[in-house]
Amino acid sequence: MAYWLFKTEPQVFGIDDLAAIHPKSEPWDGIRNYQARNLLRDQVAEGDEVFIYHSSCAQVGIAGLARVASAAYVDPDQFDPESKYYDPKAEQDTPRWYRVDVVYQRTLDKLIPLKLLKQQEALVDMVLLKQGRLSVQPVRQEEWDYILTHLA
Repeated sequence: MAYWLFKTEPQVFGIDDLAAIHPKSEPWDGIRNYQARNLLRDQVAEGDEVFIYHSSCAQVGIAGLARVASAAYVDPDQFDPESKYYDPKAEQDTPRWYRVDVVYQRTLDKLIPLKLLKQQEALVDMVLLKQGRLSVQPVRQEEWDYILTHLA
């Protein structure tokens, strides 16, 4: 099992939206960054654990937990001209974009703000603090455990 941090804008789809459809899973779509796509396609696996991270909002930080409910599969939105995720360069035999399904695990009692994460010596090498714009990020198990034990 691996650990991940998935970024989302809560005004578009946040932890509360994921909780509202529980126990159903939801496609984690809209990934249009090649590094994030490669992680989804090649490394994220069913059963992996995920921090749901709210970004581009007033309260930025880790809001809850989810579990990956499917292996990566081709994102069909890339082929739909009506979708905001349409990619005219994508072809059925050579898709460009992938997604996974996630299922809600829990909402944290309080959001763990980015500011607090930055203050932790144990998290100094966390991808979030070094490559903050990446929407799908690996989290080392020791970082995962530290956050849940000391900050959640």
